[in-house]
Amino acid sequence: MPLAYLTRIAQTPAPTFHEEERAQLLAHLWRDLGHAPERDAVGNVLLRLGPRQGKALLLAAHLDTVFGPETDVTVREEGGRLVGPGVGDNSSSLAVLTAFLRDLDPAQLRRPLWIAANVGEEGLGDLRGAKALLSEHAPELSAFVAVDGYLGVAVTKAVGVRRYRVMFSGQGGHSWGDQAPSALHALGLAITALYSLPLPSSPRTTLNVGVASGGNSVNSIASSAELLLDLRSLDAQLLDDLDSKARHALQGAARQVGVQLRLDQVGDRPGGNLRSDNLLRLARLASQPAGLELKTAASSTDANAAAPHGVPSLALGVYRGGNAHREDEWVQPGSLATGLGVLQRFVRAYQHD
Repeated sequence: MPLAYLTRIAQTPAPTFHEEERAQLLAHLWRDLGHAPERDAVGNVLLRLGPRQGKALLLAAHLDTVFGPETDVTVREEGGRLVGPGVGDNSSSLAVLTAFLRDLDPAQLRRPLWIAANVGEEGLGDLRGAKALLSEHAPELSAFVAVDGYLGVAVTKAVGVRRYRVMFSGQGGHSWGDQAPSALHALGLAITALYSLPLPSSPRTTLNVGVASGGNSVNSIASSAELLLDLRSLDAQLLDDLDSKARHALQGAARQVGVQLRLDQVGDRPGGNLRSDNLLRLARLASQPAGLELKTAASSTDANAAAPHGVPSLALGVYRGGNAHREDEWVQPGSLATGLGVLQRFVRAYQHD
């Protein structure tokens, strides 16, 4: 059962950019199953199975979580559920993928199959691991499937994402003795201006200031302030337009207050056509024996990384749970076995398609 691996994986910390301990664990587990995983330059764990000839199906589950190193990642049982930070996203997917490898006979593979545990999916990781896999191996791949998300859901539309770190700076000073412009004043005007931008309801387009900070003390004029900005859209042109308007709003706020602006792009997740029709057909067939009517969704996942390369892709969920990205995230233990069955049938169908 996948549960044999879940707690061990979930209780191994893996903050974005610090996935090494969990990567080593997955490599160890896969070696214990008789496989020979590799590590690439960015830290991905990669396993190549089956024939050497032909293009490969790549199944990838991300290693990282949204939680910092200080978070207690202990998994506990509550009312028949397993609860803990990251127990679902994406520890459950990694556990299912490892159980898949345990039950797999590579000699029966008719087409190449690659398995990866990749870094950098969450937050400012910017799909670093998946982008590296696709940049290096796209010509060798026939399809890319991100094993990620809830059972019964397939992500078939890639939401494009732009992210910026926005920094305002000035000379600062004493709140009574000086009259310098405040970086926090600019920050406030900027946030107001950003949220005043009109957004189309269709195709869906969103703007979010997720983090804002600045200043030193109550009696100091703030010499610095910063925010993190997230822009998303299902339409590439709308995303470009929102990007331009957001930059203009930020520049206007800095200019009005009289402080300096620094704008660093910290995320660029490509949207676009995932070419997922055939993969979705196979995923639906694999879900039917479990009584699942597969729903489709639009999201930003590792599958986005395949879009610029024209490699067919989707994200496929393999567990039931809730409260993702919260410390009280939970999963239904029995659902992992169901997800494993779906994944096994999907790969078999792909092998014979």
